[in-house]
Amino acid sequence: MAPTSMAQALNAALRDAIAEDERVVVFGEDVGKLGGVFRITDGLQDAFGEDRCFDTPLAESGIAGFAVGMAMAGFRPVVEMQFDAFAFPAFEQVVSHVAKMRNRTRGAVALPMVIRIPFAGGIGGVEHHCDSSEAYYAHTPGLKVVTPSGAADAYSLLREAIEDPDPVVFLEPKKLYWSKEDVELPVTTEPIGRAAIRRRGRDATLIAYGPSVPLAMESAAAAAEEGWDVQVVDVRSLVPFDDETVTAAVRETGRCVVVQEAQGFAGVAAEIAARVQERCFHSLSAPVLRVSGFDVPYPPPKLEHSHLPNVDRVLDALARLQWDDQPDVKWLDAREGAA
Repeated sequence: MAPTSMAQALNAALRDAIAEDERVVVFGEDVGKLGGVFRITDGLQDAFGEDRCFDTPLAESGIAGFAVGMAMAGFRPVVEMQFDAFAFPAFEQVVSHVAKMRNRTRGAVALPMVIRIPFAGGIGGVEHHCDSSEAYYAHTPGLKVVTPSGAADAYSLLREAIEDPDPVVFLEPKKLYWSKEDVELPVTTEPIGRAAIRRRGRDATLIAYGPSVPLAMESAAAAAEEGWDVQVVDVRSLVPFDDETVTAAVRETGRCVVVQEAQGFAGVAAEIAARVQERCFHSLSAPVLRVSGFDVPYPPPKLEHSHLPNVDRVLDALARLQWDDQPDVKWLDAREGAA
């Protein structure tokens, strides 16, 4: 097996899908001759022609709307939104039409399409280039939402998303594009709707997805030096969500911290924490905690490191999991301070 980057795996997935299915078309801003700003579509137009991989005007709403029409006509469009927040002009198309078409037509019209969105931070970008928009899509019924954390999953999830009969929002962690793992392509990993245990442990469970999974793994290794045996769950599929694997993992340890890069309020981590609380209450030795980005607009590059979750913040959360059976007084202290 050779070291393969996530970008190479995504490119291979698109290449194989186009080669195997004449209905697959790839389009978006600069995805043709340039190969996309992150070179995910590099070489596809040269290999398959301008009918299978082509550029569009700088109009994200038009890209999404065009994809709706092509999907209704029998194609399997895969569109690229250049950056996370660039997809917001297409949000009305996604929420009002992409997500609702099957339900609106009582199942008569499905939209097998994939919306690829480079998302999250860690590359020294600014707002509009580093937003974590997953909660908007996960909150919209009718969409599947997935995000890989490595090359193997990137390949497998994208191939499955393209073959899916319904629309899939495919969130690609930008800072992981150049991360590598030893993998032989093609590869098939867990299907959409299943989480994966990335590290086994007995004392606490870290739950993460996409860009936060490497951080969770690094934190688990650091926690071992503190004497905590921590396991890591990679959610992979935000919608549908794998309650079975997550619940079983938390029940094994009785302690849980959810890690996400996005702002904390009303985020995906809040939904995960609520579901764990509902399903694992009698197995928990401490409240479910979250580590997230702060509730502010994405900061400028020089302050990015202060905004994003890091190992120290995850270790701080692990330390608050009532190991000595004493209550966590953090919020009691805050209330007294406010008084």
